[in-house]
Amino acid sequence: MTGKKEIRLLIVDDETGFADVLCKRMKRRGIEACSAFSGEEAIRILRKRDFDIAIVDLKLEGMNGVEILKVFKLLVPQMPVIMLTGHGCEVARAACIKNGAVGYLSKPFDFNELLDMICQHAGLERAS
Repeated sequence: MTGKKEIRLLIVDDETGFADVLCKRMKRRGIEACSAFSGEEAIRILRKRDFDIAIVDLKLEGMNGVEILKVFKLLVPQMPVIMLTGHGCEVARAACIKNGAVGYLSKPFDFNELLDMICQHAGLERAS
């Protein structure tokens, strides 16, 4: 990672093992990552802390990813949101993009592709 600013990332996924691993992988790359395991928890965290970017799973218990995306865009309109899903389809992809998501990746995804998206949308260049 180049640049002086550390990226602050919010990960929202109800698969705790996945979220924890992703959080650790991001931290090893100099990204300050925080995870939430529900939409409600994510909204509480977002009201207390600032983030440069968020990753939101599409399928969650309670609020789904599109609902979370809409709330995030109301609370922090300038914050980029990348959607992740293991159950993707073109209708869901279109709904996410229409509601302001900057990216949409299906699980399993290429970690470096996700990292590039994060750096690009958080305004940093990734070191080669």
